[in-house]
Amino acid sequence: MSSQPSGVDTETVPRPEAIPRPSEVIGVGSGQVDRETAATGVDSEGADRDTETTGTVVWHREHLRIDDQRAVAAAAARADAVLPVFVFDPAFYGERGLACDSRIDFLHDCLRDLDSQYRAVADAGLTYAHGDPITVLRRFQRAGWDVVTQRTPTGRYGLERDERAAEAGVEFVDGDGLVRDRDDSRAQWQEDVTAWLEAEQYDWDPRSVTVAELDTGVTVDQIDDVYDLDPTKEVTRTGGTSAARDRLASFLPTLPDYPGNISSPLDAREGTSGLSPYLRFGCLSVRQVYQHVVANAPESRGREMFCSRLFWNLHYRQKLVDWPGWLDEAVNPELRAFNGDRHDPELVAAWKRGETGFPMVDASMRCLRETGWLNFRMRALCVSCYYHLLQQPWWIGADYFHEHLLDSVAAINYTQWQYQCGLVGKPTLRLYNPVKQVREQDPDGEFVRRWVPELAPLPDEHLPRPEKTPVSVQMECGVEIGEDYPYPVVEYESAKAEFWNRYDRVKPRAAARLADETVARRASLSGGREAAERIAAEYGATETEPVETTLGERVRTEQNADANARRDSDVNSERDSDANARRDSDVNSERDSDVNSERDSDVNSERDSDRQTELDAFD
Repeated sequence: MSSQPSGVDTETVPRPEAIPRPSEVIGVGSGQVDRETAATGVDSEGADRDTETTGTVVWHREHLRIDDQRAVAAAAARADAVLPVFVFDPAFYGERGLACDSRIDFLHDCLRDLDSQYRAVADAGLTYAHGDPITVLRRFQRAGWDVVTQRTPTGRYGLERDERAAEAGVEFVDGDGLVRDRDDSRAQWQEDVTAWLEAEQYDWDPRSVTVAELDTGVTVDQIDDVYDLDPTKEVTRTGGTSAARDRLASFLPTLPDYPGNISSPLDAREGTSGLSPYLRFGCLSVRQVYQHVVANAPESRGREMFCSRLFWNLHYRQKLVDWPGWLDEAVNPELRAFNGDRHDPELVAAWKRGETGFPMVDASMRCLRETGWLNFRMRALCVSCYYHLLQQPWWIGADYFHEHLLDSVAAINYTQWQYQCGLVGKPTLRLYNPVKQVREQDPDGEFVRRWVPELAPLPDEHLPRPEKTPVSVQMECGVEIGEDYPYPVVEYESAKAEFWNRYDRVKPRAAARLADETVARRASLSGGREAAERIAAEYGATETEPVETTLGERVRTEQNADANARRDSDVNSERDSDANARRDSDVNSERDSDVNSERDSDVNSERDSDRQTELDAFD
């Protein structure tokens, strides 16, 4: 992670006296403003510029492109001069930034590409600034510039920053297809988003406006050095719109194979679009991708499935628009403290290191740490292991994903975490079986052996459950379970039973809370408040099952349940556990989530639009 600079590097740049007025950039060469002109207000020929000239700063943040970018189009339509600016904000560097250096490095690639985009059409590039964005933007405003930016869903520091910017007079324009300023955003949401995806893209004519650039002395390379970036992940892609377009073009011929590539971590790496980091930084808009696919790819199940993922990308972004609290607080108040009192730093550390004793989970966590990417199925598996089996507080794991994923969008990462954990209050919940995932998604053990090399000598049949490998086989292979690779940190069947025992007790109360209009707004279900009310009516606590109980009653109930789970875990032999697992699978118990969810994933994935199956907002 990058370090915080000191001394002159922390200054806010540009200084007020170095910022020209809009009238001072019109007709100045290629649009680049030298420091003498900015400081004196007189150009190299001694001419005083018309003070009535209008100018607009385009504050680039995440939408790092010049096409289908509403802030750029709006600025060009109303101003004589446009000054595109990116502000390097110290808050996003160092420990507080919660972004790995590889993601910042990818962002810096995107900025270099954005600079090239402007130069290709206007002979002037991107102006770089450094410091608190609001302080920087106010300096431009005092020099006579308006400021406009495209709105984006955000929370935490970003939300506070945007509120300060709005108070300072920065204009935020909608351009991402999301619904804002409506009492019920989900009313006609599908129709609204479809109309936006199919509508004409935002456009502008670079010949109609002067694009200006201010030499501030700040460069991307300088920021790399100042913050001592050390991007260590194995990232094979370069950021920027040009690379994004190349990636999209190379993906289209493979669309027919897309449905079969999304689940396996090996197939997904090259068999999915690979566009997620580009969409994360807005190198292409979702609409640009959608329209390109529809126009250039023949109809197929793969095209339909991929386009549905673009809708889901917007669906989860909409949730953060509707409630910024997704990043810090369980959406359903009944589940706010669930697992909160069970924090075990050693279990969390084992999960982060990829040393849980579940090979598919461990391979995925190591792959995440080393490459910054996982396909959706493996992300969901790791979340399920963390929350359902290790039973740890959700926000710690969500923050870890957000730090290490190259493509992490807060609106998607945190809402997906809450959905996968079961913190919304919906009746459906998927608990992944890590043993089953090895057998189904990595039957030859290629992925596990790549990322968990200490297990490489084991025969394929022992990779799903290394702890069951006979000692004679371990000796023959030179692998000692418990030394070279850990035993599972929890026993799967007993941990699953304990979780369901705890979760089933609170689930009716959680479902009932969806009848609360405030909670329903937060949940932002695709079916709107009506869907939330139906869930509350069908699955909520009845009159004989009170929604509220005293804290003491809950604690005593959970203590008794925990004691029972521990007792059952002690008295049940491993043979009984295996027998129970087979029995549950045979009778299709409702709580055997792997059996039911695999079946329902095939049958209901399109019909149940809010269900967390293979509806992949990342790929």
